Amino acid sequence: MQERELPMLIMHDGQQIGQEWVLETDEVSIGRDDDNAIVLPDRRISRRHAVIEHDDDRYYIRDCDSKNGTFLNDELLQGSVALKDGDDISVAMGFTLTFVDAGATTPLFFEGHRGVVIDDASRQVWVRGQELEPPLSTQQYRLLYLLYENIGKVVTREEIVRVVWPDAIGGGVSEQAIDALVRRLRDRIAEVDPDHQYVVTVRGHGFRLENAP
Repeated sequence: MQERELPMLIMHDGQQIGQEWVLETDEVSIGRDDDNAIVLPDRRISRRHAVIEHDDDRYYIRDCDSKNGTFLNDELLQGSVALKDGDDISVAMGFTLTFVDAGATTPLFFEGHRGVVIDDASRQVWVRGQELEPPLSTQQYRLLYLLYENIGKVVTREEIVRVVWPDAIGGGVSEQAIDALVRRLRDRIAEVDPDHQYVVTVRGHGFRLENAP
């Protein structure tokens, strides 16, 4: 990634995983309501949950009396605390954002991250912080991204056909073709991390992505 003049937050655990927010103003609010700078549409999140404030070349985070709390590096946030590069902000323990300071070239959570991380804008895929090279094929990427968007949930074979083979008509894609694609994707991920089964078969239902702990 190129150097940035402003710090940013990157979502690495939650529904909007991979999304980035540049801290362009002196106050950046986080909450469920649409008028927040960072909107997290989840009932666990308070309407105005937390705020990041810029003062004297530092960025500080404070909780806004939220119901379920804000955590900084797994510690319940008390008062206003200065942020440093690589800090993890957990909002109601449902979403985790990493603070990347100005000038940082790589989000720290990529380094040693044990799970799959995808940047859909560039179609880059990392496993345990290592980029998959060569890149995944188009079908492999579509399958992985579908599972990634629904992490922890079962994705049916019908959904896979609709996303991976959008031009297929009727029953034009066999179960064997789906299984073969899943095997190839598993093999590519195993090139980096052979010790964890990321793509799990749920018999009679479909497949699920289980990110490593």
